[in-house]
Amino acid sequence: MAYPTLTDQPGAIALAAQIRAGDLSPREAVEAAIARIEDRDMQIDAVVVCDFERARTAAEALDGQVPGDDRPLFGVPMTIKESFDIAGLPTCWGHERFADNIARRDAFVVERLKAAGAIFVGKTNVPPDLADWQSRNPVYGRTRNPHDTTRTPGGSSGGAAAAVASGMVPCDYGSDIGGSVRVPAHFCGVWGHKTSWGVVPTRGQVHPMLGQDERAEVALGVAGPIARNADDLALLLRLTATVALPEQIQPLAGCRMLLLTDYPGSPVDDAVRGPIEAAAASLEAAGVRIDRSCDVLPDLAAQQGSYMKMLNIALARGMPGPDGKRANATDWFDLLDDQARNESAWRRLFETYDFVLAPPAPVLALPHSEGRVFDGTLTINGREENAGAALAWAGIATFPNLPSTVLPIGESGRLPCGMQVIGPRWHDLGCIAAAKAIGEVLHG
Repeated sequence: MAYPTLTDQPGAIALAAQIRAGDLSPREAVEAAIARIEDRDMQIDAVVVCDFERARTAAEALDGQVPGDDRPLFGVPMTIKESFDIAGLPTCWGHERFADNIARRDAFVVERLKAAGAIFVGKTNVPPDLADWQSRNPVYGRTRNPHDTTRTPGGSSGGAAAAVASGMVPCDYGSDIGGSVRVPAHFCGVWGHKTSWGVVPTRGQVHPMLGQDERAEVALGVAGPIARNADDLALLLRLTATVALPEQIQPLAGCRMLLLTDYPGSPVDDAVRGPIEAAAASLEAAGVRIDRSCDVLPDLAAQQGSYMKMLNIALARGMPGPDGKRANATDWFDLLDDQARNESAWRRLFETYDFVLAPPAPVLALPHSEGRVFDGTLTINGREENAGAALAWAGIATFPNLPSTVLPIGESGRLPCGMQVIGPRWHDLGCIAAAKAIGEVLHG
């Protein structure tokens, strides 16, 4: 089962191996990445904050060094989502009034990846407040999907996915609270991982309105990598995780999985359902048991209602929500109780199933629009549906704090289609490994 690819550039691990072997120097790797950005980004507008001169200086400092095992990304150029701080670069979250907000220190993820030898050549585009499935803002303009420039690459890590899919860089790091890693991976035909909540600190990804002081981790919000293969995802996760994650990897044959393509109030377009059903059939032929319904599934309608309430409160930091009402402490603690019950329900489900398979979004890459996606409708199987309800497919893993890996599985109308592989909390590496094995079944 083929899916559209746009580049034959090596991934992060493969590029690091070339550098270690002496096939090219860090400076040559960085110069090649800069050249690809300058050549391809005029049509895509993904890398919106360039840091080329400092990248060249960092690469020159590495030239001639012999990397140890503690620097597995030695000399590898990469980008990161604009919302993460890099000292000396602006972090504006898509707002003109914060265009001159210069970060004083690196975000945690940046620190970890630099320590592993990565060289940041720039930052990638986002929507204002990271709150759309497009990546368009008045500061940096509109990012276009490299598979079809009339369509969005997704959001809010859309610039990240577009840069990786087009081969400008081998990897990027994004964040996800409403599908912001998973949807761009799905729209752009790359790999993305939403981490279990609490695995990777999000320090240094703070809305500029709140200043640059230390802040508590945002409820539901996580950081996660974007790459062109599963092994790169796993490496990026290991380098940034601060929680010891289980390493046991289950053989795919003999796994029992639950396939979910129906969610109350959020129908899935046939352009997405078709490739996912075809992938499921291939997995069944490979010995995977796949159920399409079960008696232990959590109440998805109730989960979606609680997820949307918690999401709106978390993003607004307690300010009045869309309904004009301000949540109080009782409202918040009630939601935490709902979340705890929901997590318990998912734990019971994973006593029966190894993984859950689901769409990352109910549609493929959307045509560009002037307003936010969530404020309008989506055309699904010829009918106009509430776009906000599409967040259900993000919330399915977000509200219970579960890990989810998106892999590309096929295409519809020359647009890529992805699939979520969701597992028990903390089993992030297991999700990535299962996604890798699924990809091998589907693509050989």
